[in-house]
Amino acid sequence: MERLLFFIYLYEGKEAEYDKRHDELWPDMAQALTECGWTNYTLFRNGTTVVGYCEAVPNVATAAKKMGATEVNARWQESFKDIIRHITDREGNLLSYREIWHHD
Repeated sequence: MERLLFFIYLYEGKEAEYDKRHDELWPDMAQALTECGWTNYTLFRNGTTVVGYCEAVPNVATAAKKMGATEVNARWQESFKDIIRHITDREGNLLSYREIWHHD
């Protein structure tokens, strides 16, 4: 299992819609997240900044590859184009922090 902390930046004025869409998460999206290895998935929002935390089994690269190949992920990403300002850097890398320490 690998932990991931990432950032999403929303367009101003889209905060309520972002929250609403997660309140109404599609059942097939929830199923795909689980089947692809994403667990303990949590989002926190302060204004237009979203901080996400999740755990990937067996690791982030494998879970991301599986998720990227799903039709529901393509639909989900398309539906957020007018809400998410950016989630990656200029090279297309997810805006994330590297884990350096953990205590259970």
